[in-house]
Amino acid sequence: LFRPVHPVELNLPKPVFLTVSRVAPEKNLTAFLDIDLPGSKLVVGDGPMLSELTRRYPDVHFAGTQSGDALARYYAAADVFVFPSMTDTFGIVLIEALACGVPLAAFPEPGPLDVIGSSKAGHISDDLREACLAALALDPQDALDRSRAYSWDACADIFLKAVAGAIEPSVEQAFRLAV
Repeated sequence: LFRPVHPVELNLPKPVFLTVSRVAPEKNLTAFLDIDLPGSKLVVGDGPMLSELTRRYPDVHFAGTQSGDALARYYAAADVFVFPSMTDTFGIVLIEALACGVPLAAFPEPGPLDVIGSSKAGHISDDLREACLAALALDPQDALDRSRAYSWDACADIFLKAVAGAIEPSVEQAFRLAV
């Protein structure tokens, strides 16, 4: 579902900085919405803070909840995916953005650190504005390439290697006991 597709037409000034999230306090969206960035900020999602943030940030485009192909088209319309959360342990939206060829900007937290790793698919910094601006200069192909580490085939290979690693010592141990 998440792949480079034709973007939704937003008619927003470029570059477009996107976040996809539940609009709730624990997602730290204000860290993104408060920073001064060129272009436009786009928030896809719904939650208990939506009406408050819509009032507080009239220059931000709030697209509400999107799913399926429509959500993939929102990712495709972005130049940078911004992940302001400091509490998420993984963040599947990071993988969705990468699969659409969108570089990431995030704080140095476990989820983004694990997903971006040593790749050139995103920029991580304690200064989210710096991360956003640096991510603008990244090649979308690097984001797309990094997403392949999380494909179904890649996940199956990781699982099978883990199972094999768990079984082999047991088989070897059973063989030693029998001899």
